[in-house]
Amino acid sequence: MNTKVSIAGVELKNPITVASGTFGSGMEYDEFVDLSLLGAVTTKGVANVPWAGNPTPRIAETYGGMMNAIGLQNPGIDTFCERDIPFLKTKDTKIIVNVCGKSESDYVEVVERLGDEPVDLLEINVSCPNVKEGGIAFGQNPKALYDITKAVKAKAKQPIIMKLSPNVTDITEMAKAAEDAGSDALSLINTLTGMKIDIKRRAFAVANKTAGVSGPAIKPIAVRMVYQVANAVKLPIIGMGGVACAEDALEFIMAGATAVAVGTANFHNPYATVEIIKGIEEYMTANGVNDINELIGCVK
Repeated sequence: MNTKVSIAGVELKNPITVASGTFGSGMEYDEFVDLSLLGAVTTKGVANVPWAGNPTPRIAETYGGMMNAIGLQNPGIDTFCERDIPFLKTKDTKIIVNVCGKSESDYVEVVERLGDEPVDLLEINVSCPNVKEGGIAFGQNPKALYDITKAVKAKAKQPIIMKLSPNVTDITEMAKAAEDAGSDALSLINTLTGMKIDIKRRAFAVANKTAGVSGPAIKPIAVRMVYQVANAVKLPIIGMGGVACAEDALEFIMAGATAVAVGTANFHNPYATVEIIKGIEEYMTANGVNDINELIGCVK
C-alpha cells in the first residue's frame, strides 16, 4: 500500500501535515505525537524580526470551531533558525516553513535567509496585512498576489506554496494569479474572517474585533474551494479547514488535494494527526485502494 504523495517534487511519506500556527514547530506536540509519522510538519509563521502579535483576548470559542486573532506572534527568523530547525531535523519528516511579512521586502528577506537552511518547502502566508497598501492582505488582490509570488519565487531556493485566503470573491482568480507568477503549489483555505460579541460585557470577544474562524464549521466551504481550485489550476494543493478525522481528510483528497493539513483539531485532540493517518490506511485497506494517488481528485 502506497501512501506517499509528491508536492512540487518533494515526497511526503503520507499526505498529512499540520496547519501553520496550530502546532508551533512541533516541540509542544513532541510528547504526544511521534513527529516522524507525519508526512510533514508545517511551522508557525516566521517573520524577518520578532512580532509581538495582537493584544489579548485573542482567542474565542465559537459553535463548531474557534476564532483567533493571534496576529502571527513569532520570535523571528534568527531564533527559528537557531532553535526550531535543528529540533525538526532530528525527526524523519519533511519541513514546511510558513513565511509571513508586512511588505514584499520582509518576505524576500526571510526566504533568502532560509535558502541555505535544510528545509523542504516554503509556505507563503499572504493573509498578512500589506502595510504599504493600506492594510489589505496580499492575498485579497490578484495583482498584489501575483507580485508577491513573483518576488518570492525569484529568490526562493526551495519550492514555494502560496497559502490562499478564502476572504475573496473568486478563489480561482487568486489561484490562477499565483500559478501564473510561478508558485509551485497552493495551500487553502486560511481562516474566514468572523466576529463574536460578548453580550455580558457588551464588548467584542476578541480585542481585535474581527478574528479568523477555523474548525469543523468551515469545512464544507474549504472542500468547495479546494475542488474549485483543483479544477482551475495544475498545481498540487494542500487542503485544510476543519479536518478532524480521516473521513474529513479523504474528502479533501477526493476533491483534489494532494495533501491535507490538520489545524484546530490539534488543540482538543493532540493525537489527531496520527489517528487520521491510521484512518486513511484503514480506509485504503477496506476499499482495495493500493495507492493514495488514485483518490486525488477522483470526484469530478
